[in-house]
Amino acid sequence: MDSTAAASDSDPDAAAASGPPTDPGSARGPVRVFLLDDHEVVRRGLRDLLGGEPGIEVVGEAATGEQALARGPALRPDVAVLDVRLPDGNGITVCRELRSLMPGLACLMLTSFDDEDALLDAIMAGAAGYVLKQINGSDLVTAVRTVASGQSLLDPATTARLMRSLRGPEEDAPAEDARLSVLNERERAILALVGEGLTNRQIGGKLYLSEKTVKNHISRMLAKLGVERRVQAAVLAAQVSLADPPAPPPRTAPPAPGPGALPRSAPPPPGPGAPPRSAPTDSSFPTPTHYNDPRRS
Repeated sequence: MDSTAAASDSDPDAAAASGPPTDPGSARGPVRVFLLDDHEVVRRGLRDLLGGEPGIEVVGEAATGEQALARGPALRPDVAVLDVRLPDGNGITVCRELRSLMPGLACLMLTSFDDEDALLDAIMAGAAGYVLKQINGSDLVTAVRTVASGQSLLDPATTARLMRSLRGPEEDAPAEDARLSVLNERERAILALVGEGLTNRQIGGKLYLSEKTVKNHISRMLAKLGVERRVQAAVLAAQVSLADPPAPPPRTAPPAPGPGALPRSAPPPPGPGAPPRSAPTDSSFPTPTHYNDPRRS
């Protein structure tokens, strides 16, 4: 992956305008990084790459999920760079368990496989980023700094493909999720637009709201849904039906008349002794004003 996209959960537009921070840990010390990968050569390469950057300190590493869960909490890292596939499990489970012990931990998933299922699981486990091992070294450093600053970082192409696959054909769309019952009408509309990948500014333009109002709605929406990141809400929006209520059924045609019945449009026949109906006279069809009748000249 040659490029990445970062977005703040609270205000992606502001994050995009400012760009990834150059040194998010400068005000509170270096960014403390923990590494998990079952290949020693990969761990050593990551340690050399990240440890040589100003403002980043590699505080520990592990080769298995069990080691990571035993060592990680004691080291109190800011960022955990986790391999997705491990000999004793997977990095997504480690991410979930480490974050249950350290809610402020930012997990950056690193994998060799472009796996949509793993990406979805990582997002729902609370991972802040998901990158492929083909990433350039400088981009990986930027990714670590980005998630350390509280922003989310995902490969745009992979995320877009995931959202399309989650939506699937309209006829296969699942019934509305019960979790959406806690949202009001405005929040449901915003959630649908978040699921389409729109920024706060674009959502505000569609709903005629200010960016600050959209941001406040999204913060309340995330709290109601029990998720931390807008990308998790976007996944939820893609999984469930947010369509408008079904249209009323079409009007049915009136029942066909019975045997011997007259059509509705036909007038009833005149009664006995009634004068016959006269045919319309020429006066019923006035002559157009532009027509010149030679008999009247």
